[in-house]
Amino acid sequence: MHPPILTTEDLAVGYGGRPLIRDIALSIGRGEVVSLIGPNGSGKSTVLRSIARQLQLLRGRVVREGEDLSSMGGQELARRMAVRLTGSPSPEWMTCFDVAASGRHPHTGRMGLLRPADRAAVEEAMVQMEVWELRDRDFRAVSDGQRQRVLLAAALCQQPQVLVLDEPTAFLDIRHKIALCALLRRLARERGMTVLLSLHEIELAERVSDRLVCVGEGQILQVGTPEEVFRAGAMERLYGLGGGMADPLTGSVELPRCEGEAKVFVVAGGGSGIPVYRALRRRELPFAAGVLVEQDVELPVARALAAEVVTERACHPIGDRAFERARTLLLACGRAICTDFPVGPTNERQAALRQLAIERGLVWEDWRE
Repeated sequence: MHPPILTTEDLAVGYGGRPLIRDIALSIGRGEVVSLIGPNGSGKSTVLRSIARQLQLLRGRVVREGEDLSSMGGQELARRMAVRLTGSPSPEWMTCFDVAASGRHPHTGRMGLLRPADRAAVEEAMVQMEVWELRDRDFRAVSDGQRQRVLLAAALCQQPQVLVLDEPTAFLDIRHKIALCALLRRLARERGMTVLLSLHEIELAERVSDRLVCVGEGQILQVGTPEEVFRAGAMERLYGLGGGMADPLTGSVELPRCEGEAKVFVVAGGGSGIPVYRALRRRELPFAAGVLVEQDVELPVARALAAEVVTERACHPIGDRAFERARTLLLACGRAICTDFPVGPTNERQAALRQLAIERGLVWEDWRE
């Protein structure tokens, strides 16, 4: 367990005196990465803004190592907590270096002059965020993604104990999303920095976070490790999914399946069927699939998209019951798509299904067209 650095006690947050979320009791450890996840409008940003003293608390308090944050002066708080929220104002007539260097102001005194150590901290943060080459560019003239990384550099060079980030991956391309998550993990491990953030990408939240806070239905629904939170059905409840599937453990997000009787049977396995399933879904063509073992990497996608999936227990050869059901479906569909999957002792009968489709002339060769 991480020793706690930040706790909330009987917290209620909201706007205009009306609580949006009540009874928020969090204990966040030193060097821990904690992500708030949940649908739009659930209150993730409100929780972060309230903890960061950007919004007045309706009830309760936020405590840092025994000290109520409300008793801290602004300069003292800024030395301990860096905050980067969405909707931050765009600075006028400032270079990217100037914007990043604004993160050093809690450390520079009244005159705001940068010492060599301050400049070194700014350079290090900009290099980490891959924006050092933009240092002399007008902040308003760079792209949204570049501005986001410059603002994140400002938060990093503040060198806080606690880093609060609201949707820090917004506007970032996939390479910089991954790089940011890796950097946050490194800062937590090497510097003991505590990171509290909100994320929309649940697959990133699963990979970067020590713990997750699920915000929805006007409350904190659950707090736990990714393994505890991402159990079967949890995302469907949190995001109110009436159809489709979100599996953060595999990074798979799927559309609702097509309704209707299967028109084609997919003989695949080992991940080879995933692009086929998605292509058929895009064409709104109902399909069946099998035989897939319970641990096959493509099974979650097949279950989300197929009208029916024939399965077999993991580490067991395909049995008579599963084989006959798959054979019946294949013949009833009258068309089959067969992928190039590896064949071994446990799935020899899967190869037999493929051979059956070939012998009966059921293979749909031009399904990609």
